[in-house]
Amino acid sequence: MEDDIADKLLRYGGGGTSTSMTLASLILLLAAIVLFFLLPRKYLIITFLSVSIFIPYGEVVVIGGLHFASSRILLPFAWLSIKPFSYLRSRPLQWNAVDMALICYGLMSTICALLLWRDMGALVNRLGFLYNVFGAYFLLRIGLRDREDVNRTIRCLAMLCALFAVCMVREQMTGRNVFSMFGGVSEFTPIREGRLRSQAAFAHAIVAGTLGATLVPLFVGLWCQGRKWRLIAALGIVSGVIMTFSSASATPLLALGAGIVALCLWPLRRRLRWVRWGVLITLVSLHLAMKAPVWALIQRIDVVGGSSGWHRFELIDNAITHFRDWWLVGVKNPSSWGYYMGDLSNAYVSEAVEGGLLTLSAFVAILWQGFRKLGLARKAAATRDRRLELLLWGLGATLFANAVAFIGIWYFDQSYLVWYTVLAMICAMTSIAAVPTPGRKCSTEAETGTPLPDLLPVHGDRLIHVVSPRLLA
Repeated sequence: MEDDIADKLLRYGGGGTSTSMTLASLILLLAAIVLFFLLPRKYLIITFLSVSIFIPYGEVVVIGGLHFASSRILLPFAWLSIKPFSYLRSRPLQWNAVDMALICYGLMSTICALLLWRDMGALVNRLGFLYNVFGAYFLLRIGLRDREDVNRTIRCLAMLCALFAVCMVREQMTGRNVFSMFGGVSEFTPIREGRLRSQAAFAHAIVAGTLGATLVPLFVGLWCQGRKWRLIAALGIVSGVIMTFSSASATPLLALGAGIVALCLWPLRRRLRWVRWGVLITLVSLHLAMKAPVWALIQRIDVVGGSSGWHRFELIDNAITHFRDWWLVGVKNPSSWGYYMGDLSNAYVSEAVEGGLLTLSAFVAILWQGFRKLGLARKAAATRDRRLELLLWGLGATLFANAVAFIGIWYFDQSYLVWYTVLAMICAMTSIAAVPTPGRKCSTEAETGTPLPDLLPVHGDRLIHVVSPRLLA
């Protein structure tokens, strides 16, 4: 019974009971709202992201027990300023498989949580979750529509990382967090094994480091777009690395390593199927040869002092062992599985425990569809635009870095906005146009709706897609 109460409070009972908003945060929010309506529409997304990520998530306005962090406060004003109905009539949204996977994930997570808990706290929590998912993600989807929008947003993220890197270095030097002036974070930097763990505006050092680490491949993709953006791309790369190391956490370092490895696979981009099979065969072989399961390798990784790889291993091992407990709609009290098991610091285990097999499958489907769409778009761009192909590869490396990081973390503060931004970028850059059906030859541009030089041949009974000409401009 005590485990049940503890897990319930951990997942659905958190948050302050009163408003906590400093004057500095309030001024930033009001300035952002004004800018939404004064600046051109193309600057809406970077204004929304800059202020939402900059203000610590602990700064909230509580209305009737509902917690509104900075991003939740800004969302309705951002939607009003973009005038979505008239905007979508002029620029219809091309639905993407990633969109559908994310919608299924949001609905499955909500339905399963409500069936599991049947509690008002869970209802309030899931309503806030849906508000974040559909409100923030689809605002980003509508705002990020083409290559120019994506490049502009990457530059914005590079500048934010540069600011966070400077503040995190200052934490290493002084032991004090400058973002405490905005509230929501502690003034004194936490210490583990004698090392300061810088966290900047984020709820934990692991999240701060992971955000910087996963964005490094994206900044490399920006570097490849030409000399014009190389200075800001280099600034983003250096800042991401600084954020990774100053967080003094293992998960960001592993995510950074995963992103670098993915970037280095560029020469093998046409042989990725063999790479995937090679990795799978290696893992299966290790599993059969080792005395412990292959996922026990996680607890052997200790790239920084005091790393809790043992905890990640125990989470995965217990989730597999207790499959019967959670497969349907999740489980209420994973703390009963063992020591510290209520701390679900693994995105895959967290989705399984909180929403069962359907929610976990939907979450994995987001990653799968993202990789799939990026692969198709990269092949289509390979013969036409090398810079676009490199940017798509950088997005793929960023997605892979996130997939690895999810083994040790799940975004529980404003960093979720960066995750949704990456997904929205993937959808924007992989927008495709259908080609003629097999056996029918089109002779005019009017028949296809696409300039004929941009059409690829049909191979057998399989349709081949191309990147939208607008993206290649």
